[in-house]
Amino acid sequence: MTQWQQQPGDRLTQDRVLGWNLAGWILFGLLPPAVAVLDASPARRYWLLGLLALIALCHTVVLNRPDNPLLRPRTYLGVLAFILGATACLLDGGAAFYVVSLPQFWLFTRAPRDAITLSGAAAALTVLGGTLDQGWSPQFLTGNAVFTVVAYVVGVGLGLWVHRFIGQSTERQEQLTAELVVTQEELAAAYQRQGAAEERERLAREIHDTLAQGFASIVVLAEAARAATVTDPVRCAEQLTSIEQTARENLAEARVLVGSAPESGVAASSLATTLRRTLDRFVQDTGLTVTAELPAMDLDQRTRVALLRCTQESLANVRKHSGASTVGVVLTELAGGVELEITDDGCGFLVEESRGFGLDGMRRRLAELDGELAVTSSLGDGTRVLASLPTHSQD
Repeated sequence: MTQWQQQPGDRLTQDRVLGWNLAGWILFGLLPPAVAVLDASPARRYWLLGLLALIALCHTVVLNRPDNPLLRPRTYLGVLAFILGATACLLDGGAAFYVVSLPQFWLFTRAPRDAITLSGAAAALTVLGGTLDQGWSPQFLTGNAVFTVVAYVVGVGLGLWVHRFIGQSTERQEQLTAELVVTQEELAAAYQRQGAAEERERLAREIHDTLAQGFASIVVLAEAARAATVTDPVRCAEQLTSIEQTARENLAEARVLVGSAPESGVAASSLATTLRRTLDRFVQDTGLTVTAELPAMDLDQRTRVALLRCTQESLANVRKHSGASTVGVVLTELAGGVELEITDDGCGFLVEESRGFGLDGMRRRLAELDGELAVTSSLGDGTRVLASLPTHSQD
């Protein structure tokens, strides 16, 4: 087959071209000589019908089994050239049969040189066969002979043009394929870099929301315990217990982050319980007054963890920055969503000037769940943090 027929993805086009060529060859190539010889002598009729049957059989074999060891495409074209010449001899001319058969010399060869050579041999045999009975005469250069030669020349020109066009198309396709491969590799690398950056950001947020806060709490508790060692041994013991408990929690969170333990956070349907435990620890460590409204809710795991982290970050900010004496926590279930409000009566701050990692981390965490974070504060008027999340199906 020609080179273009070997390209991946061209099989459907190849089958269509060969199918249309076969239909035209049978209709306009094989049938007219078979009909024309019906009125000839028996010997001539049998010879011609036999040759037509032979070339039809050979064409079927090559078309369906091009890799068979007995009849290769090049051998078939040689047989076709011989039969074209014999048919021209039996019919006293075979230009029409040659013209209809001419595309096969380009369809069943790999190189233009082979197509030109074999189709030229077929043209010569057709001309020779058509003039054997009459010998040399002034009519030799007219009629079937001239038509055959003209068809050969036109076929060579058209075949070379099509071959060049297909070659350019194939080259362009290979170039586009190579560019696509490079683009896909670059896109995969970009996705990998983006994934790595997102994973680093996620780990940084988790470390800030868990380990960093825990270590900060340990530092504060250790300082308070050292100060109370002599003056208030009971308080010192309580703070040492808190330090131990915080350290154990940090250890559990560290195991989660390195993947050696299941995801921590909140057990199913226990957000209110976990938040109360977190607030009790906060009161124990800071001595601040905390009021809470925490109704029981059935929320999915990611929502529970997000609300817990928002609470922990807000309480850490209250402890480190606000100087508040009272903190309020309200959990509210809405139609299609849930809200967590945390307020304090501290010194407040200018939200637009805030550059802390904690608030940005909370916003990103909530945004991953299609939620929002609203922070309202002003100097001297305390702070209000409102986390809003849509409710998701239970996992």
